[in-house]
Formats: sequence, structure tokens, C-alpha cells
Amino acid sequence: MAQRGGTRLLVVGGSGFLGGEVCRQAVTAGWRVVATCHAGGVRVPGVTVRRLDVTDRAAVRALLTEVRPDAVVGTPYRVDDWAVTADGAAYVASAAAEVGARLVHLSSDALHAGRPAPYADDEPPTPVYPYGAAKAAAETAVRAVDPGALLVRTSLILGEGSKQLQRCRDALAGRATLFSDEIRCPIDVTDLAAAVLELLPTDLAGPLNVAGPDQVSRADVGRLLARRLGVDPAGLRTITTAAAGLHRPIEVRLDSARATGLLRTRLRGVAELFA
Repeated sequence: MAQRGGTRLLVVGGSGFLGGEVCRQAVTAGWRVVATCHAGGVRVPGVTVRRLDVTDRAAVRALLTEVRPDAVVGTPYRVDDWAVTADGAAYVASAAAEVGARLVHLSSDALHAGRPAPYADDEPPTPVYPYGAAKAAAETAVRAVDPGALLVRTSLILGEGSKQLQRCRDALAGRATLFSDEIRCPIDVTDLAAAVLELLPTDLAGPLNVAGPDQVSRADVGRLLARRLGVDPAGLRTITTAAAGLHRPIEVRLDSARATGLLRTRLRGVAELFA
């Protein structure tokens, strides 16, 4: 794979779960890191923090013009906010292209409709609900503005402090429910962050699936957590999307064989993560 140089990294959405882990690993790897946040903060030693509203196109352009990063990792999203997820991604891509920065945009399996067969890297989006449509629009904008950008399509992100594991804990305590029919390919946050940083200096472009090898339901993740905690999973509260009255993707399996073959980072399965 061709390599790119530079050590200045801008992490857009550095206060998020994945963004924070990218910052931590990047600092350790020797990058000079600037991270943005809209609310809250980025508590990573060695990281310069800047406030940024990604829905403000002028502000995004001004920040990238000032920082002039060699590379940008774009992680911001809000499930119920089109402006952040779609428009914000477009503004970041446009500004990154203007300053000549390498862009890795974090996308999601949510842009697929769901089916029994796994999705290949380059399959076009088929969104069936608003968040998936926003992620699909973000990809379209990024590719139009910067054809050289890499779009990392990933799945449920696990790890201590993740929303996914907290919901599993809540379901075990009877405070939430987990979908028993939503099949995904979960990935650990440390594995995903390492993969993103490994891909930054390459010239890979377009969509690339980067997810775990195991195909499990959200309820399965809850049962694995129960086993690790030594808790009886019998009380785990589950539901189907139909019973919940929701129209969401059901079976979304990402084929990450290409990424697995390219990366030195090993993408661990959930059975190993919860061992």
C-alpha cells in the first residue's frame, strides 16, 4: 500500500467514545493531535482541544485552515441529527480537501437495509430509517468532495464505557431491552481505533468494511456480558424490532475480509472480547 507522510492529526469528534480512543492511540504513536468537541471535553494528555460546531461550515473551514492537519479522522454523529451526521461530514470533507489533508471518514452499517447475506465493501447504501439515510448522505457528500477519502464502515462499537455495554447492563438489571433479531458484527473500540490509525497513511479510498468477524444479535452481546460478570442471563430483557413497532435494519453482516487481509491490527471477535 502506498504511504503518506505527516504527523499532524485532527480528530473531529474527539470527545466521543471512538474519537477519544483514536486520540489516545495517536498520541502514543507520535502524532501531534488536535481534537474537536462540541460539548464536554477531551481528557487525553498531549491533545490540543478545540471547540467546534460541525454544522457551522465557516467555522469548520476556519479551523482546518488554521490547524492545517496532514490527516483528519471524522467521527462526529448524532443518531437523531441530520445536520451533524450528514451536513457536518460534508463540511469536514470539503475543508480537508481544501487544505490537502488525508481524510478517513467513519461510516456505519446502519446505511444498509439488512439481509441474510453479508455486505461487501463497495455495496451501495440502501437505508431504511433516518439515521441510515443520514450516514448514506454523508458518504455521498464525502466521496463527491474528496474521491481519495477512505470511508470506514463499521458496526457496533464495544468496550468499557460504550453505550452498547451500558445498555446490556441496563437490560440485565431490567431497566432496558435488547433486540434479539438485530444481527451485527461488533468490534472493540481499541481494535477499530488501531485500524483507523493504520489506514491513515495509506492511499486506500472509498468504502472499506472494518468490523468484527462474529455475527451476533444485540441480545447475544448481553448474554456474553452476563457470563463474564457471572450474572444469570435468564433475566435479560429482549424484544424484536417488530414487537417494538420499529422499522430498522435487522440482519446486517459486514464482510471485512479485505480489511483483515490488509491490516496488521487483528479484529477480534466478541467471544474473545468477553472471554
